[in-house]
Amino acid sequence: MSESKLEERTPPSPIANTDSKPTERPYSVYTNKEKWFIVTLVSFAGIFSPLTANIYFPAIPTIAVAFHKSTELINLTVTMYMLLQGLSPMFFGSFADFHGRRPVFVLCLFVLCLSCVGLALVPTRAYWLLMVLRCLQATGSASTIALGAGVIGDIAVPAERGGFFGFYSLGPMLGPALGPVIGGALSDGLGWRSIFWFLCIATGIACIVMLLFLPETLRQIVGDGSIVPGPIYRPWIHIIRRQSDVASDYYKPPKRKFRNPLLLFKNLDIVMLLLFNGIVYSVFYAVTASISSLFAEIYPFLNDTTIGLCYLAIGLGTAVGSAGTGKVLDWDFQRAKKAYVQTHGSESMKTASGDLRDDFPIEKARLLSMSYATLILAATGMGYGWCLQKKVHIAAPLILQFIIGALSMSVMNPTQTLILDLVPGQGSSVTACNNIVRCLLGAVAVSVIDIILNSLRPGFTYVLLNGIIIIFIPLIYLVIKLGPRFRKKRREAAAKTLVAYS
Repeated sequence: MSESKLEERTPPSPIANTDSKPTERPYSVYTNKEKWFIVTLVSFAGIFSPLTANIYFPAIPTIAVAFHKSTELINLTVTMYMLLQGLSPMFFGSFADFHGRRPVFVLCLFVLCLSCVGLALVPTRAYWLLMVLRCLQATGSASTIALGAGVIGDIAVPAERGGFFGFYSLGPMLGPALGPVIGGALSDGLGWRSIFWFLCIATGIACIVMLLFLPETLRQIVGDGSIVPGPIYRPWIHIIRRQSDVASDYYKPPKRKFRNPLLLFKNLDIVMLLLFNGIVYSVFYAVTASISSLFAEIYPFLNDTTIGLCYLAIGLGTAVGSAGTGKVLDWDFQRAKKAYVQTHGSESMKTASGDLRDDFPIEKARLLSMSYATLILAATGMGYGWCLQKKVHIAAPLILQFIIGALSMSVMNPTQTLILDLVPGQGSSVTACNNIVRCLLGAVAVSVIDIILNSLRPGFTYVLLNGIIIIFIPLIYLVIKLGPRFRKKRREAAAKTLVAYS
């Protein structure tokens, strides 16, 4: 079988099969406004993963007193939360890649809502139940990020993904900033149980919103969005009406066999991207987790409420960075596309299935600008540590927090967008792999940050952490250099699998 025919049959294939020569169709039937509506929905759901983790922090001392346990034992619930936060998307993300995004979204939010009810009512004599419910809470909340990334891969071509992913990241990255502010205010005013009642109400609303409006996007079920799915996959209120326009002539890809998401770790380019992204995330999380303790010590005039407000600086930075990075990613892609077309011609840029060809420099388009942002991020992080050690005016570290937040998004978003480009059809699975790596590294960073701060003080602590980021910068250039070779191997392996399957 010729290569062109293999590519023509490779799922998902946005072509009609009524003619001997297939005609190319748009990747998705959704309009740009409809795509933004869907991305907004999943971004709203994605905020709950980091929100449920960080809203808990200000109440830890109060909960320790209520349960008559040490702070270390209550912190163990945070560690267990992060472990489950890393592990659960491996199951739910893979499940969603084969059985649909919408049902899994609803299931995760429903589990999260129920766990919050349990946490709001947990007896203070049942520490073990607090631990179990926190693990259940992590199981429900963590997978929403992976599911949202999968949705973007379903509806957007690579040229659009940068902007969509930048906006989508606003939800998940605002959680660490808004969580402590909301948690501190609720705990001080209404008691620690009010935190979980708030989460219960918020996730219940999110679950209802998903049931009402979110359409199924998995291409194995709805193709380009024009195939009418079963009842459980259809929104209760059809704001988006696209599933009756052109469904009759769409080539529906065959059902794929289950692919273990752990097998993605066999791809060296993906492993390098996940490792680098995880290191940057762990340093970012170390900065976030240490804000309350460092600012309380260095600026004693702050109280719990004002310390919580200090998180808004890094949160605003992540919002600005996410929005700006999305535009830069799309601009870089269009620039690379223009250069490629001038050299190879427009017809040769994509395969018949709509995927980018092996020699298109997608790695360079996504990562080249990121390398410069990484150096500036490391320098800013070092300066942040020394500002705290020298006890300069509080405005200085807050400004640097804003810059750290913005630059962290400028580094993490390109890698997260690229991994979606590298394994089309497994968006939720590869994002789950990303989640487990960064959550495990983040858990390590949080567990040792206080020890390092006590030993080295803030100045040298952040020199050490950001120095580690600099050491791993060569991974970016290795991916740019070797990435096309790995993509070609994956395509050839997929072609052989298709031949065997057919």
